[in-house]
Amino acid sequence: MTTLTSPHDLLAAVPFLIGYHPENSLVIIAIKENQAGLAMRVDYPTELPFLQIDFLISHLLKQQADSALIVGYISARAEFHKLVLDSLVSALNEKAIVVRESLLVDGDRWRSTICQDKECCPPRGRVLPDIKNSRVACERVVDGAPMPFANEKAAKEMLSSHHHVKELAAAIARIAPIDYQASSVQKLQREGAVALNELVQEFIAKRGSDRIDLVALVLVRLLDLQVRDYGLGMATADNKEALLEMWRWLMTISPQGFGAAPAALFAELLYERGDGALAVRALERAELDDPEYTLAKLLRRTFAAGWPPENFAKMRAELHPKITETLFGG
Repeated sequence: MTTLTSPHDLLAAVPFLIGYHPENSLVIIAIKENQAGLAMRVDYPTELPFLQIDFLISHLLKQQADSALIVGYISARAEFHKLVLDSLVSALNEKAIVVRESLLVDGDRWRSTICQDKECCPPRGRVLPDIKNSRVACERVVDGAPMPFANEKAAKEMLSSHHHVKELAAAIARIAPIDYQASSVQKLQREGAVALNELVQEFIAKRGSDRIDLVALVLVRLLDLQVRDYGLGMATADNKEALLEMWRWLMTISPQGFGAAPAALFAELLYERGDGALAVRALERAELDDPEYTLAKLLRRTFAAGWPPENFAKMRAELHPKITETLFGG
């Protein structure tokens, strides 16, 4: 994540961190050693949220944050909104977590709740900047991040599975599932891993694929846990952005019963990149496809526990060689 050096940087960064432009929201960003970490978003409270404040602080402590950034998004002016932020700032200070900035966004204006200089921070606030041409937006887009959605509803619509393709459904029907009582199990699992490798190479080269049979094969073989875990472990610094786009695309075109795996894999990479709020939305998509999907349940518990995103890369480094050996070693 880029360094945040001003309120304008912070206001530009929040939509990228959670995936959309928030409304009626309270956003807290963990800072550790001057680096922005996990962003947490909750609905803006309608009363003093002491239990919710304790919950948010517990996540910051799990992240080992030494400071934090706070932004509240409201729809109507009221002194109560500042009281909520002031209470959160006080609670964080008691835990030795320094609040570097606390901003209140009201419609098209913003102001700091901790700045006392009326010339620098007028009571009516300042006009909200357009993030599209900001330094933060430029850096994130160059890094491969998409522009944020206009609002939470747009993000949910992107994650919904309404792009059913008749040709894809027909291609899926032509592929036999793995018979775990037969001797061909490893061969078919290997076939799935090879298909994943081919598909990600297409996304690296052209950000998409028109090979319906290959896409169908990937979706069918992702039902196998070994192939799914191979997909989980295949992310690298060179292919991670292409994988993000591939899992997102597969999630949106998957017929019912085939979307849980790509949605969960998409969620993991989003969380690892710091897009925690959008990662949770992707898990909701996985659970719509399969309410009992084990990986989605595991990831939800992991996200809720505040597991550091960088730990996923460590997990992959240990997991992927073992699965590769299982699939291709014999």
